[in-house]
Amino acid sequence: MTNHIHFIIGTNKDNLSDIIRDFKKFTATKITEAIEANPKDSRKNWMLWLLKKEESILFWQEGYHAEEIIELKFFNIKQDYIHFNPVRAGLVEKEEDYLYSSCGQIYGVREGLLELVNFG
Repeated sequence: MTNHIHFIIGTNKDNLSDIIRDFKKFTATKITEAIEANPKDSRKNWMLWLLKKEESILFWQEGYHAEEIIELKFFNIKQDYIHFNPVRAGLVEKEEDYLYSSCGQIYGVREGLLELVNFG
């Protein structure tokens, strides 16, 4: 998606809020570093002005909308919602065509960008 992200994650070790916090910090830092390192982008100064406030990087919104998935039926509902989101947004015609989705791997069209595990 162009302005947000959906993902299903699980852990047996860490607190989910710690994982989300660390994910946000890592990705915001890497994205800002990529913008800073790009000498050709005409929007570079404007984007850095938007993102960097004093010593902080403000890339992600505060909070997140986590829902615990404990049943396969609910998992499938959430997975379908995520897979069809780019279609609803008009980015692709078929859900498996969106490159930044697990859908292509699940349908056997191509290898995904992340390792997937089965629910349960």
